[in-house]
Amino acid sequence: MTGLDLTSDVVTLTRALVDLPSESGQEGPIADAVEAALRTLPHLTVDRLGNSVVARTHLGRPQRALIAGHLDTVPAAGNLPSALRDDRVHGLGACDMKGGVAVALRLAATVPAPTRDLTYVFYECEEVEGDRNGLHRIAADRPELLAADLAILMEPSDAGVEAGCQGILTADIVVRGERAHTARSWRGRNAAHLAAPVLQRLHDHTPERVVIDGLEYREGLSAVALRAGVAGNVVPDECVITVNSRFAPNRSAEEAEAYVRKLFPEYEVDVTEVVPGALPRLDRIGEVAAALDAAPRPKLGWTDVARFAALGMPALNYGPGDPSLAHTAGEYVPVEQLRACEERLRGWLG
Repeated sequence: MTGLDLTSDVVTLTRALVDLPSESGQEGPIADAVEAALRTLPHLTVDRLGNSVVARTHLGRPQRALIAGHLDTVPAAGNLPSALRDDRVHGLGACDMKGGVAVALRLAATVPAPTRDLTYVFYECEEVEGDRNGLHRIAADRPELLAADLAILMEPSDAGVEAGCQGILTADIVVRGERAHTARSWRGRNAAHLAAPVLQRLHDHTPERVVIDGLEYREGLSAVALRAGVAGNVVPDECVITVNSRFAPNRSAEEAEAYVRKLFPEYEVDVTEVVPGALPRLDRIGEVAAALDAAPRPKLGWTDVARFAALGMPALNYGPGDPSLAHTAGEYVPVEQLRACEERLRGWLG
């Protein structure tokens, strides 16, 4: 097992984490290293659930904050090992989100007596289906480990505060036709051709812009897949258009589903996934954002802040790295942002 030196600077620690491969489902070695490093710290109690690690202070403070980061990455793309070039740490997961994990580990090691009690959560399987997510397992098996007044998710946000997040809905729109031999195509009804109005409606659709707490969440509705046909000589009798909706966090799951169904009333609409977003809750996170010297922005996308919101906990995204670089072969995290996030959070923690 490769050891982690939590006394090393945040840049060195980020590189060490990147150099521990941890694609989703293979987080065992990095979880072992994180657990071992945290267990050396006398001011923390440490719990392990699967390949997720939870460390907590018990100082009797009136408030508790939770700082979380996922340990897994998407599959490698020729971007290992790490490299330090142009004041940036390059490598798999550097941006999403081992830079943020390094910041959290540094705080866990070097802030033994914060002004509020702290829970650090380093969890598995964020980049895959939700029922494998480490936070999902902890909430189901040991919910008391996630109890807190506020959560900070170290998702890359360019060292700024991104509040709330959008919800996600995925649905299949089914267009029916009638099969025929392609040599006698006029005897059938081509479902792929009949799907044209659905695609045109999606093309013409104007996504809404919803302002919540002064932050504008831009919605989106996109065709992401089209499936039709069973053979090269058969007129397809069915065409399925998969659409992905990103909806503002003031919509419930039921409202988001009703919105999509209303756009396509004459078609079969099979909703396969719907996950609510999280409201920005600036009334609860505004003070933290001010302490971090970051004006809140809306989070365009879904993150695990929605899981914390479902637990009744206000949460925000705050971490080093440009989110548009996440999952790319050339991802990196700027050294300046690593140090800025650590310094600002250290100041907030007193």
